[in-house]
Amino acid sequence: MIKKIILLTGFMFSVSFLAQTYKAIDTADYAERKAFLKTFAGNNESFIKKLKSDYSGKTGSGLAKIYKEFETDFEKQVKNKDFIFKSEFDMNIRSLILRLRKNNPQIPQDLKILIAKDNTPNAYCLADGTFVINMGLFNWLKNEDQIAAVISHELGHKIEEHSLKTVIDAIEQNQLDKVTVKNIKATPDNKNQKAFDLLKNRAYKKGTEKRQQEMQADSLGYALYQKSDFKKEEFINTLKRLEDFDTISPKELKVETYKKFFNLPKQAFKDEWLKKEDFSLYNYNFYKEKLNKDSLASHPEMARRITQLKKTFPELNTSAEFQKASESFANLKIIARTEILPNFYHSEDYGVGIYASLQFLQDDEEPEYYKKWLGKCFTKIYEARKNYNLNRYLDRIDPKNQSESYQQFLNFMWNLSLEEIKNIAEYYQTKET
Repeated sequence: MIKKIILLTGFMFSVSFLAQTYKAIDTADYAERKAFLKTFAGNNESFIKKLKSDYSGKTGSGLAKIYKEFETDFEKQVKNKDFIFKSEFDMNIRSLILRLRKNNPQIPQDLKILIAKDNTPNAYCLADGTFVINMGLFNWLKNEDQIAAVISHELGHKIEEHSLKTVIDAIEQNQLDKVTVKNIKATPDNKNQKAFDLLKNRAYKKGTEKRQQEMQADSLGYALYQKSDFKKEEFINTLKRLEDFDTISPKELKVETYKKFFNLPKQAFKDEWLKKEDFSLYNYNFYKEKLNKDSLASHPEMARRITQLKKTFPELNTSAEFQKASESFANLKIIARTEILPNFYHSEDYGVGIYASLQFLQDDEEPEYYKKWLGKCFTKIYEARKNYNLNRYLDRIDPKNQSESYQQFLNFMWNLSLEEIKNIAEYYQTKET
């Protein structure tokens, strides 16, 4: 399924002005990463030691194993430069946390900030107090107050230790399930159905618990937020804005856009490249879902979250327009927007990177900058096609879960021959040179 690509309008002049001299965020921060990893490993070891002290038996040993594995996985992400250190972004986050902490002494003092090279508007807080903010939040949200609202929500999760409680529940449930599975094996009839019911009930229970945690984090987060100097209405506006991201469709790529950027001097555009695979005879309703998606969902519908907040905090029943961003935040939005393609390239989402580049080019937004990224991504696609591993970097068509525009794009990409991909890559790489 396509990673969400929502490209905002209204930044043409600012982005164009910036991109003329724009230099991608420096990730040559070896010293900072090394220092962070040393501190992170020490803190995680202390945390594991405390867990073993607080929880005995299989629960304690299970927690130790899980958090040690998490430490290994997270260290790989840091070494892979998935996060940036000492940027304008984390300075902004630190200032927002200071404003939140002013009248909320329960907010932990040892929070560490990492900015993730991820275009999804999201954030999370780790057990040791490491706060991860995706760069996509700055691109999608409207102002600093909305960023503070997201931070407050995540602090609600941290203060309630929702993550730790979820892991403990999973370990204890595993132990209970082993007994149940043993009993199922001993029964003569309907073993498969009983095993499936066990799986289904556990998944539904987990979904219910996660949705309850989200509601709790909303309430506790707003309780922190309202004591600070942020505009209260922006807390609700933040949820509405995030709801837009979940429901809005990506911008459509026009046929003219393909013809404009792929009709090359030494390789004329071919209409057959746009030929679509026919899925009309496939009956998607033939197979009935065995699990209810709503029961599996980890987040309640945004409308429910907003309704619950307004019920708990009556002052939120008044609506207000989005507050205008400060000059410093507007600059961070521009940087986050300009980093969309470097971020896709870093995460090896080369197919999505091409799709995003074409959307920018369709709007005539800083053409030379996005043609450069078009060439870089096509070069990687060429290498993948040549090495027979293109599926790693380019989605297959999934009519049930993809927009028509994205399906058209995927048809176009899969219709190209190896030589045609090479010619496109060389053309745009040569233009960069």
